Amino acid sequence: MTRVYVVRHGQTTWNLEEVFRGRADIPLDETGKKEVHLAGEALQNESVHAVYSSPLSRSMETAENIAKFHDIAVTPLEAIIDISYGEWEGVNLKEIAAKYPDLYSLWLQEPHKVRFPNGETLEEVRARTMEALENLVAKHLNETIALVAHRVPNKVICCALLGLDNSHFWRIAQDTASTNLFIYKNEQWIVSFLNDTSYLKVLGKTPLSDF
Repeated sequence: MTRVYVVRHGQTTWNLEEVFRGRADIPLDETGKKEVHLAGEALQNESVHAVYSSPLSRSMETAENIAKFHDIAVTPLEAIIDISYGEWEGVNLKEIAAKYPDLYSLWLQEPHKVRFPNGETLEEVRARTMEALENLVAKHLNETIALVAHRVPNKVICCALLGLDNSHFWRIAQDTASTNLFIYKNEQWIVSFLNDTSYLKVLGKTPLSDF
């Protein structure tokens, strides 16, 4: 049995401003820093054997706040980096909706059919993240690991482990600094919980999910 925590990074200013992030290396804001400390505290009593993170700083800092309670180092993992939004990166949602009305509408209705201009598709994200996860499960048999990534990779991973295709992308919520737990047992994935943010209630803020 292998336990896998899938964690989303904490809040950034671009989340609040609804700017597409992707590969842009945007740091956590002050609220995000509080969120990730609480996320780390929430897992401090678990026996976490390894922590893997997207190499972008917003994920690395989140991962470090988990790893510090277990006296282990964070391992950067390129395969779980955020989706490449291509020409959408660094652009506000309202501007995107105005400039790419048809593609943006498709993104909202049939996300699995979208290739971002000079960017990736959800299927490409799924291929790289799931290959990495399969390798990690083989490496960490009977251990507990944490993967710290982004909204899109996390949603795609959750869909895959639930047996859903990428057309169900919008049916999975991933708030900033949320935690999901999956268990690999008897050659199948079992969901324990999704999008837990109970430890963030002390901040008194509304969960920030689909941006």
